[in-house]
Amino acid sequence: MTAVAFDTLKFARSLREKAKLSSEQAEGLADAFTELFQGDIATKSDIGSVKVDIEALRLSTRADIEALKMSTRSDLREAETRLEAKIEATKADIIKWMFGTIGFQTLIILGAVIALARIIR
Repeated sequence: MTAVAFDTLKFARSLREKAKLSSEQAEGLADAFTELFQGDIATKSDIGSVKVDIEALRLSTRADIEALKMSTRSDLREAETRLEAKIEATKADIIKWMFGTIGFQTLIILGAVIALARIIR
């Protein structure tokens, strides 16, 4: 930050003449104000550079968000593909077990019918 130009002599003179302060008081206030103004006071150019920095950060953040969106979409597509493959594999297993169970039940029923036929004869 830059310092602001401050005329201490003119300020002290105004305090002596207009506010009727003593010379020591006027000089003390002038010194205090000088220290104050030489501190970190933002100028128009400082504010302008901060605005430029903020705009750059905003654009950078927007680009980062877009990159994350694309990455997230890609990750979701991959997860969806893996999930669909697992669902297909599970369907195949279910169908295998169903036909196995139906075949086993058929054998049991045939065995029971043959055993019942032997008993009746």
